[in-house]
Amino acid sequence: MINTVIFDLDGTLLNTLEDLTDSVNFAMEKMGVPLHTIEEVRMMVGNSVNYLIEKALPEGSSAEEINRCIEVFENHYHDNMRNKTAPYDGIIQMLSALKAKGYKMAVVSNKSDGFTKALVKDFFGEFISQATGRSADIPRKPAPDSVLRTMSVLGSESRETVYVGDSEVDVMTARNAGVPCVGCLWGFRDEATLKAEGAAAIISEPTKLLEAIEKL
Repeated sequence: MINTVIFDLDGTLLNTLEDLTDSVNFAMEKMGVPLHTIEEVRMMVGNSVNYLIEKALPEGSSAEEINRCIEVFENHYHDNMRNKTAPYDGIIQMLSALKAKGYKMAVVSNKSDGFTKALVKDFFGEFISQATGRSADIPRKPAPDSVLRTMSVLGSESRETVYVGDSEVDVMTARNAGVPCVGCLWGFRDEATLKAEGAAAIISEPTKLLEAIEKL
């Protein structure tokens, strides 16, 4: 029986896309290269800031340029990551329902660990106290390490745990960790992508999560 829900953050609990796009384009402008639309950035996020910036910069950019751009992006994002970011509609109600039923909850994200912890505390502190982001000492998703470590901290086993996310990386992460994935359609990827990777269930709105979990 499922008693533990581990969430992705960007595109799952929080709509961060506008702030991410603003910081990407701030960095692009500083580097003197073309800017990106919000839809272009949508398809770049989910694999860590390194992947995001590598995709955002022109092909053939040097390692030095990538590293410099990452620094510019992270400095700007640190000061601007709450400008437009907010929970998706229905997220607070969903978390309240899970808490009322006694589910253990956590976040595992490819966003930098400091940003992840700060945003989870700010927006979801009354529901979620365990949050893990990308850091030097743990491989990023889709490696299962961060999910497995979180399960250990929570005292949960794989048969008791579900991972909830919006991207192919999330489905792959869940599979690698030996847990089912519930894919959500309000985030950064579409239904075809989630189905192709083998999500155990796909939901169109947060209020449907509890029902989906109970059917696993």
